[in-house]
Amino acid sequence: MSKILVIEDDLPLSTGLCFELDTSGYLTVAAYSCQKARQFIKIDHFDLAILDINLPDGDGFDLCREIKKEQPELPVIFLTAKDLEQDVLKGFDLGADDYITKPFHMQILKRRVEVALRRGTGSIKASEEGYDDGFLRLDFHTLTAVRNGEQQPITPNEYKLLRLLTAHAGNLVTRQLLLEKLWDCDGNYVDDHTLTVTMNRLRSKIEDADHSYIRTVRGMGYIWTGEKL
Repeated sequence: MSKILVIEDDLPLSTGLCFELDTSGYLTVAAYSCQKARQFIKIDHFDLAILDINLPDGDGFDLCREIKKEQPELPVIFLTAKDLEQDVLKGFDLGADDYITKPFHMQILKRRVEVALRRGTGSIKASEEGYDDGFLRLDFHTLTAVRNGEQQPITPNEYKLLRLLTAHAGNLVTRQLLLEKLWDCDGNYVDDHTLTVTMNRLRSKIEDADHSYIRTVRGMGYIWTGEKL
């Protein structure tokens, strides 16, 4: 049974979250402050943390940074009213596995909990530094990919694609978002066709017949899956 730490200072919301997750087969522990969360994490083992940002005795971003420093393998889902783009990106940059804004649908939250737990139980390692599942190793500092022991050079745009996709692992990244994030800052216009060509070239470097990492959602975008076929 997976144990989930719910760090939320809104008592009715925390109670409701714990009830829904408990009835879905999980074991939950409620913490209403950063201090209490630190105490629980120090003395107990958790498979997932659901974390608010605005807490009475501190900032959820800082707490996430502490958690990831001590337990980088512990999946973290932000559940917060802070919905600005810079907040979402900051959450992923700190190593969060997902970022959900309030108000939210409970069934969607449960599904995302399932995905985060499934990723957390595997041997795959993904972070802002890179990704490693034994077959594919990505190093975001040196802009290199090693596929089955063979190094593959990564172009700057391919690197940006990988950072965006792995930061949102398991979630759809739209083509429009990729175009905006990858090229607008340079003032260069790149059409959908060029994005498709770049994505296909990237796939040829990191995938083979038995390993698929990027799933295409036709007409919408891409999802980093990291799954082995």
